[in-house]
Amino acid sequence: MMNDTIAGVLNENIEKNSFSGVLSVYRDKHQVFERAVGDRNKAEMLRNRIDTRFGIASGCKIFTAIAIAQLVDRGKVTFQSKLIDVLPIEFDHFDEHITIHHLLTHTSGIPDYFDEETMDDFEALWKERPVYLMKNGEDFLPFFQKEKMKGKPGKAFQYNNAGFILLGLVVEHLSGQRFTDYIQSSIFQPAGMMDSGYFSMDALPFNTAYGYIQKEGEMRTNIFSVPIQGGADGGAFVSARDMHLFWDALLQFKLISKSMTEMVLHSHQTVNETVDYGYGVWMKTSENAFLKYYIMGYDPGVSFHSAYYPKFGTTLVVGSN
Repeated sequence: MMNDTIAGVLNENIEKNSFSGVLSVYRDKHQVFERAVGDRNKAEMLRNRIDTRFGIASGCKIFTAIAIAQLVDRGKVTFQSKLIDVLPIEFDHFDEHITIHHLLTHTSGIPDYFDEETMDDFEALWKERPVYLMKNGEDFLPFFQKEKMKGKPGKAFQYNNAGFILLGLVVEHLSGQRFTDYIQSSIFQPAGMMDSGYFSMDALPFNTAYGYIQKEGEMRTNIFSVPIQGGADGGAFVSARDMHLFWDALLQFKLISKSMTEMVLHSHQTVNETVDYGYGVWMKTSENAFLKYYIMGYDPGVSFHSAYYPKFGTTLVVGSN
């Protein structure tokens, strides 16, 4: 079992921060700490449970990266394939040298539909295009399709959601499936993630947490703050246990080959002195060693973090609404 002192610290922080969600720690596939607190539905006073599904926002960019890696494994595309050669959509000002690798590592230089360096109000995006229209990758194209490049491909890391929208469209074009259907059949099902999915915000299934925002002194759901259905850049719902299953499936090469897994978890870009980026996954480094691989996602009403600590064989999941 987990050291009582560590469990005490976790419980203390859960209480101190008025946490609402699930915190779960597994070591060598065995549960060592798990706790659910707060409400998944405040109006009905329904409590969060260990198996409650939470939105993970950008935490699911790793699913998109694995989908691309699967297509590479099958010879459908390469990481060095040019976007212009694998996606039959015109972009007036995009550099013709943009590759799949550039999109996966946030180094493409393309404009974003939500630039996190200059924008801080995600809800402002939906004034002209209501959230209930945002159901597919193509629905985001008007935000950036005709905009000019922000930089040259490969020159700098700049976190970019639009790049993953394009990767999702590549998955659809090469697989012949809707992106969310592809992830369900090629990642969630093989990993045993039976509670996970890209659910429509106006039709959330049983035991799914509503995301809550406190605004003007009132607590309201985020249904009008995020796209009605998630996709390649974010917006899936998962349970904590499903997330542990995902890490296990990835690390046991159940989703992609060993060489392709190593490629996804390889440091392709240095972000700062202690953080690197692979394909859809962050890495915390110290003295030339990886302390953890992690994914995270933050939207209005969503806060998510999950990590794998290789030295300890430990996975962590924190889902919050």
